[in-house]
Amino acid sequence: MSEPVTMPRRRVVILGSTGSVGVNTLDVIGRHPGRFEVVGLSALNRTDALLAQCRRWQPRWVVVGDEARAAGLRAALAEVSPRTEVMSGDSALAELAAMPEVDIVMAAIVGAAGLAPCVAAARVGKRLLLANKEALVLGGALFMAAVAEGGATLVPIDSEHSAIFQCLPDDRAGWARRIDHIVLTASGGPFRTRDPATLRDVTPEEACAHPNWVMGRKISVDSATMMNKALEVIEAHWLFGLAPPQIRVVLHPQSIVHSMVVLRDASVLAQLGTPDMRVPIAYGLAYPERIESGAAALDLTSLAALTFEPPDDRRFPCLQLAWQALAAAEGTTAVLNAANEEAVAAFLERRIAFTAIHEVNARTLDGVAPEPGAVRSVAGLIDLDRRSRETARRHVKELS
Repeated sequence: MSEPVTMPRRRVVILGSTGSVGVNTLDVIGRHPGRFEVVGLSALNRTDALLAQCRRWQPRWVVVGDEARAAGLRAALAEVSPRTEVMSGDSALAELAAMPEVDIVMAAIVGAAGLAPCVAAARVGKRLLLANKEALVLGGALFMAAVAEGGATLVPIDSEHSAIFQCLPDDRAGWARRIDHIVLTASGGPFRTRDPATLRDVTPEEACAHPNWVMGRKISVDSATMMNKALEVIEAHWLFGLAPPQIRVVLHPQSIVHSMVVLRDASVLAQLGTPDMRVPIAYGLAYPERIESGAAALDLTSLAALTFEPPDDRRFPCLQLAWQALAAAEGTTAVLNAANEEAVAAFLERRIAFTAIHEVNARTLDGVAPEPGAVRSVAGLIDLDRRSRETARRHVKELS
C-alpha cells in the first residue's frame, strides 16, 4: 500500500506507453495513486493496447502515429473515455511533451522519433525520464543544450545509467574531479558463450531470447550484438560529461550489479538490485525520494556468485563502434544509430544474417560524413538520419 501524500499529484505523460518501459511505468504509478496522475499516453500503432490503457487511466490526451488510427481510436473512446483528446503525428508528440499541464515526461519511444519530443520537453523545463537512447545518440549536443536552456531535470532510466546516476553526488559540478572512470555492466545476452563461428546462423527467435530481461524485439537484438552497450557508451558520454576513455564495459551475466563508478581514490561505488526496470522507473518518478517499485528485494544470501569478464571482440564487434563514432566528426553517432536501426529491422525480417548487422553498421559509418552544422538543429539531425538510413539500406541489399 502506498504511503499518504499531501502534495499535489505529479502529472505524467508516457511517450511509448504500450512498450515494456511504458507498461512498467504504469505499474509503478498504479502503486502510488496519491502521487501521480496519468495525463497523456502515446503509441505508434498499437491502438488496441492503447485503448485498454485509456479505459484504465482516462488520460486527457493520447497521440498515435497517423490520422487514420486516430479516427478509429476516437470512435472507440467515445464511450469508454469521452474526455480523452486524440492527436496524431510527430508534431503532436512534441506538443504533448511540452504542455504546461505536464510535470513529468517518460520518454520511452524507441528510435529517432523520440528526439523531437525529448528536446521539446527539455526546452520547457520538464522532469524528463529518459529511456530513449536515441535522443542522446542522435542529438547529444543539441539535446543537452536544450536541457541546460530549459533547466530541465534529466533522470536516466536505462538500468546502467540509472545506476551511475544513483552513485553520483547531487553536485554535478563536482563529478569531474571525483570520477576516474565508470564501468557499464552488460549481461552478454544470449550469445555470451556461443562459438563466434556459428553466429551467422543465429535466428531472430534466438537473438530475442534474452536470459535476464523481458524487452522488445529491437532492443533484444541490440543486446545480443551488444550494440545496446555501444549506444549506452555514447549516452554516458553526454549524460555524465565523460571522455570516451573514461567509459568502460564489463560482462556481468547475473545482471545484479547494474553499473559502477570508480573514483579517483580507487573507491568503487556500485548499485545492485534484481533485474527489474521498475526500480529505475520508480527512482525517476519520485527523485530524489525513494518509493516502492514492486520489484522483489535482492537476497544476497541466495546468490551463488557475481562474475565479471571482458567482452570478446569476436562475438561483439559492434561494441567497439561506439568509441569509433565518438572519435569521429560530430554527428557520426547519429549515423551509427540510423544504420543499426535499419540493420536490425532487416535481420528481424530475415533479409540479412545476424553477423551482417555489424557489417551494415561499419560500412555506413565509413560511407556517410556528417555535414558541419547539421547537428545543431532537429531538422539537420533528421536529414542526417535519413541519409544514413538510405546508405544503410543499400548495404542491406548488398548483403541480402
